[in-house]
Amino acid sequence: SSCEARSGATAPVVVELYTSEGCSSCPPADRWLSSLKGRPGVVPLAFHVDYWDRLGWADRFASAAITQRQYQWADAHRSRTVYTPQVVADGADWRQWPDLPAAGRASPLALTLTRDGQAVRAEVEPPPDARPGQRLQGYWAVVEDGHASRVTAGENRGETLRHDHVVRLYRPVGDWPASQPQRWTLPVLPSVPEHPRRVVFVVADAATMRPLQAVVLAC
Repeated sequence: SSCEARSGATAPVVVELYTSEGCSSCPPADRWLSSLKGRPGVVPLAFHVDYWDRLGWADRFASAAITQRQYQWADAHRSRTVYTPQVVADGADWRQWPDLPAAGRASPLALTLTRDGQAVRAEVEPPPDARPGQRLQGYWAVVEDGHASRVTAGENRGETLRHDHVVRLYRPVGDWPASQPQRWTLPVLPSVPEHPRRVVFVVADAATMRPLQAVVLAC
């Protein structure tokens, strides 16, 4: 079986929440991110970092690669610190949540996701307004809903935490010249009914990490 999703003339607002089950101030942000389910023009992503694990509770959704991404974002924006919960919306540190930046920013970049069996292919066409020397970067995110954890240690000890939009697989792709088309393929195992799975691909400006286009494949 196969299915396809294509980008439109506008780019959705990509919302990256950096969070941890070991952080006592994170559950309100997790609940807020869950409330974005189904909102048009928004791509919510829950990135669980691993630097809270040393305080006694190992977050099963956390990874060193996600922590590295948060530090890369901080370096790109000359930020001295990373923190949780941190919301990065449309490529900017967004402390105004639960409000969000306005959706509907025009994007000439064309992105297509196609599933064929147990593989998903991403195809990026170069934008007609690509600047000389401009480079793009991208990443895959395999996202699941409906997870819950009973926390028995750390700052959230005794709490049951519920999560949606959890990034179960994060895989960056190397940067490339904006004037060149690109194609990648990602093997994806079938999801289970309790945890519906989506595949997301985000294309961003390599210098600022600001998203330029994103597509979600939910079939």
